[in-house]
Amino acid sequence: MTTPILRVLAAVALIGTSTIGASADPAEPAAWELRPDMGYAYGKDGKTLAYKMGTKNANMLLKGAKKVPKGTLFFIGQNGQLYMRTGPYLEGDGSFMFGSD
Repeated sequence: MTTPILRVLAAVALIGTSTIGASADPAEPAAWELRPDMGYAYGKDGKTLAYKMGTKNANMLLKGAKKVPKGTLFFIGQNGQLYMRTGPYLEGDGSFMFGSD
């Protein structure tokens, strides 16, 4: 089972390392594949990292971890900083409200 903190870290890693192809339809976002055996980090230097996880010290990892609310959007701002938004980010028809002009 993927822990909530791993979901956040996975999102960070995927945002920092994924690209959108020229033929991608912005109305149909690609699903992220989160793996329960991986940990993802957004380091103090702004770099994204991926770690192979195990069960050793799993309870320590969960200590202080918080669940990510459903409907959370993660993005990198123009300043390179990671942000998250739990407010609305989809139009009534399901399209992304902050899409390209």
